[in-house]
Amino acid sequence: MPGPRKTLDHDRNATPMQLRPAGTVMDLERLGSLHPYRLSFMRILLRHVMNERWKIRCETWDLDAEGYGTAIYTIDTPHSRFSFVVFAQHLDSARRSDRVIADQWDMTVTLCAGDVDDAQLQMLRANVPLQEAGRIDARSIVLSRANKSSRNFDYVVGELAAGRQPAPASVARVGYLYRTTAVYGSGKFGMADWQKVRSLYPDFALPFAAEMFTCYMIRQFSLAQADHIARARAPGTAVKMDDGIKRYFGIGNATGLGMAPFLINHPQLIGRWIEVRETALARVIQFGSPTAEKRGYLHCLLQKASLHLREIDTDNELQNSCNAAVIGELEDILGWISSRELFNWAELVEHAAQTLGPETQELINSFLMELYPELSDDLEGTLCIEESLELIPGQSLADAKALIETHYDWALAVDFSRPRSRDVFWYRSMEKSEPRLGRRGVEPGEEKAMPLAIAYDVRQCYDRLCDSIAAEDCRSVAEFAIRFPELRSTLRRVQSLAQSTYGDIHANLLDSDVLPIHLLRCKLSFFGVSKFDPKSRLWVRNTMFQGAPLVDDIGTDFADDWYFPVMPAPRERPLN
Repeated sequence: MPGPRKTLDHDRNATPMQLRPAGTVMDLERLGSLHPYRLSFMRILLRHVMNERWKIRCETWDLDAEGYGTAIYTIDTPHSRFSFVVFAQHLDSARRSDRVIADQWDMTVTLCAGDVDDAQLQMLRANVPLQEAGRIDARSIVLSRANKSSRNFDYVVGELAAGRQPAPASVARVGYLYRTTAVYGSGKFGMADWQKVRSLYPDFALPFAAEMFTCYMIRQFSLAQADHIARARAPGTAVKMDDGIKRYFGIGNATGLGMAPFLINHPQLIGRWIEVRETALARVIQFGSPTAEKRGYLHCLLQKASLHLREIDTDNELQNSCNAAVIGELEDILGWISSRELFNWAELVEHAAQTLGPETQELINSFLMELYPELSDDLEGTLCIEESLELIPGQSLADAKALIETHYDWALAVDFSRPRSRDVFWYRSMEKSEPRLGRRGVEPGEEKAMPLAIAYDVRQCYDRLCDSIAAEDCRSVAEFAIRFPELRSTLRRVQSLAQSTYGDIHANLLDSDVLPIHLLRCKLSFFGVSKFDPKSRLWVRNTMFQGAPLVDDIGTDFADDWYFPVMPAPRERPLN
C-alpha cells in the first residue's frame, strides 16, 4: 500500500485541521465558483512589492507623439535587479485580435534579469515583437503581448487631451486600457526555465509571480502611455490622469481553452493550491475569534463585494444572472449576520452551505480568510511542489482496486453508457495552435485526442483490474502494467494522487454538457483575477490588478485592501 498521505504541515499547536472533503471541494461547478483570496498570486506579489519597497524606475522612454517606440523600466528588489522592456507599435484595428494565432500586437514586452545593454536591446527588438516566431535567451524570464481596448483607450486619451478626467462609469464598463492575449514563461522560446527562476531569483520563486509582475508592469505602461499621448496631442489643455482613476484601471486578459489542460496535467500542483486554500479556511473556522470588530469588518467586505458585482458590465446573460443571484444572497447573509449578536464562523459557514449557492459560499470563505492574515499568510511558501507521479509496482491488484473505489468513486459513478457521456474530445488544432473541443463521431481527429479523459480512463482501468483479479492472471501492479501498458499512466496517477488530500477534478470532461469555463475560472481565481466576462462556454475576458496600488504608491502606507474594487467617486471640477 502507498505510504501516508502527503499533506501540508497544518501545525496550529498540532490540532488536526478539519478540511472539507474532496468530494465537496473538487466538484467542477464549485471550482468554477472560486473567487480570489489572500493567497492568490497577485495579492502575494503586491504585498512583497509594497512591503519590501521595490524600486521601479523608467530609465528609457523613447516614444513618439502617438505613443509608439521603446520603454525600459529598471526594477530593484531586495535580491536582484530586473528590466522590463516594452515595444509599442502601430496596429491597424482590423488586425487586433485576442487569438493566439495573431502575429501583430499593440504592445510586446519581456521581463529580463539584470540591465539591458545596447546589444541585448537590439536582439530583443528583433525578436520580442515576433513573440512565438522569435527566439530570446535565458536572460528573459517572461514574454508577453497586449492589445489596446477598442472601447476605452481612445476615449480616455481624448478626455485627458480635452482637460477632463475619464468618467468612472465609463471606466467601469471595461476596466482596462490594454488586454493581454498571452503571458509566456517557464523556458519557452529560449527563456529561463522554472528551475532557474526559482533557484536564482527568489523574488519570483512562487508560482506565476514573474508572469503576474509582467502583467502589473503592462498596466503601469498603459497608464503612462495614455498620459503621454494626451499631452503630446494637446499640450495646452491636457491633464494628467487622476491617481484614483488610475488605480481603478486594471489590465485586461483574454483566457481560452489553452489554460484548461494545465489543471489536468498538473494534478499535484493544483491539489496543493487547493489544500493551501482549504487549510487557511479551516484555520479561520477553528481558531479565528469572531469578535464584534471582525464581524463588522466582514459585514463591510460583503457590502463592498455586492457593490463590486453590481458594477460588472457584461452582455453574457448567464453571468449577469449569476451575479444577480450572488447579490441577492449577500443581502440575505448580511441580514443573517445583523440579526445575531453572537455566532461563530462554523455556524456562518454551515448556514451558507445550507441556504446559499456555491458562488456565494466561496465568496464568504474568501472574506473569512481576509479577516485573519496571521492564520494564512505563512502558507504562501507552501504553494510550490515538486510534481512526480510514481508507479508503485509491488502493490497488489486488490489494493489498487481499493484505491480507485476510495478516491475515484466519483469517476465510477459516471454512466459511460449514456449517449452524451462521451460526446466530445479535446485536441490541439495545428492550424490555430490552441486546444479545441471536437464532437465525437462528427469531427475528425479523435485519434489525436489530448489525454484529459481522467474519469473514463479510471473506469477502463478499474474494469480491467476487476477482470484480472477474477481471472487471477496478475498478482501485482507490476505484472498488470506489463500486461496492459496502455493503463500504466492511469495507475501511476491513481497511486500518486491517493497520497494527496486533493488532486483530480471531479468531472467527466468528455460529457457534452461539460463547461470548460469552470476550469478557466478555477485557475484564474488563484491568479487573483476578477470581473469575469464570458464570451462563450470556452473563453472569458477578465480583469487583473484593478484597484491595485500604482508604482508611485510604493513607499506609502499599504493597507492591502484593493481587492474587489468599486468605482471611485467622480471628482468635482475645480473653479476657474
